Amino acid sequence: MLRLASILYAMAGTVLAGSCVVVALTMGYDTLPYIVGAAAIGAIVGIPVAYLVAKAIENNS
Repeated sequence: MLRLASILYAMAGTVLAGSCVVVALTMGYDTLPYIVGAAAIGAIVGIPVAYLVAKAIENNS
């Protein structure tokens, strides 16, 4: 399951980090610390998301 979660994290982490950066820029936070912070938050949130999706896929198999 770790292998599947790693592959899913590559997608989920990127999508969530990018989404958080877009939200930060839309809200007017356009300096480097805010953009890096938003990307880090998205990447961190992607870890449990990837794990939960991998777990759901494994349980359905």
